[in-house]
Amino acid sequence: MTTIDNTSQLKYRTIWISDVHLGFKGCKAEFLLDFLRSTETEYLFLVGDIIDIWSMKRTMFWPQSHNDVIRTILGKAKHGTKVIYIPGNHDEEFRTYDGMVFGNVEIHNEYTYTTADNRTIHILHGDKYDAAMQYGKITEFVGSLSYDFILFATRILDTLRHRLGFPFWSLAKYIKSKVKNAMILIRKFENIVAADAKRHGYDVVICGHIHHADIRSIDNVMYCNDGDWLEHCTALVEQENGTIELIHWSDQQLAIKNDTQIYPKVQQVA
Repeated sequence: MTTIDNTSQLKYRTIWISDVHLGFKGCKAEFLLDFLRSTETEYLFLVGDIIDIWSMKRTMFWPQSHNDVIRTILGKAKHGTKVIYIPGNHDEEFRTYDGMVFGNVEIHNEYTYTTADNRTIHILHGDKYDAAMQYGKITEFVGSLSYDFILFATRILDTLRHRLGFPFWSLAKYIKSKVKNAMILIRKFENIVAADAKRHGYDVVICGHIHHADIRSIDNVMYCNDGDWLEHCTALVEQENGTIELIHWSDQQLAIKNDTQIYPKVQQVA
C-alpha cells in the first residue's frame, strides 16, 4: 500500500479508466476527481462510457462534481497529458467523430498503444463482444434499467453504512459474485476478447464495459479490464518500466479529510 500526502502526486506513464457514467446518479464522481487530482500521467485513456447519454435521455442529472471531472480531464489535456477518448455503448454518439480532436482530446473507436517495454496493446471499450448486443437495443435497455435499480439500492445502503461508520460496500458487486451465470458470462467475455487480441497479434488487450476489473493471462495474452467508477472505483496504470497494475481507489483507501485537505491511500495490485 502506498500513502501520499496532499502536496504530492502518484506518477505513471499511462492511466486507463472507463465506465464512469457521468450523468448517472450512481457515478462516484468525487472518488474519480480525487484520483485524477492525485495522479500525474503522460497518457490518459478514457475507455468508454465516460458520459452516460442513455441515462441522461431518461433523466437529466449533471451535478457540479460531474462538471469538475470534465474540467480536470481537459486541464490535463491542456497541460501536456495525451488524452485519448474511446467511446463506449453508453456514449456511442461520439463514435462518429473517430480520428478527430476536440480540446486536445483525441477520439478513436479503437487504439493501438506500445508500452515502455515494447508490448503492443489493443484498447477498446469491449461492447462489440457482448453477446447481449446481438439482441438489439431493447434487451440492452431493459438490462440497464435492472442495473440502475441495483445501483439505486446500493446508494441507499451506502448512505446507511456511512452514517453508521462502515466503509463502502457494493451490493451490485456482491450480487454478481454470487450469481453463477454472471461469472460464467464474465469469463466467456474475457476469453473471447483475449482470443481476438491473439488472432490479431497483440500482446495485451485493455477494455472496460463489464464492470469487472481484472488482469489475467489467457492463452499467452494479457487480458486487462479497468473496471468502473460505479461499483469498484478502479483504474489500470502503467509504470515507467512498462508494468501494468490495477488500482482500487475505493472508500476504504480514500482519505481521511482534515478541513479541506485530502490524504488518499492507494492500494496497487499487480
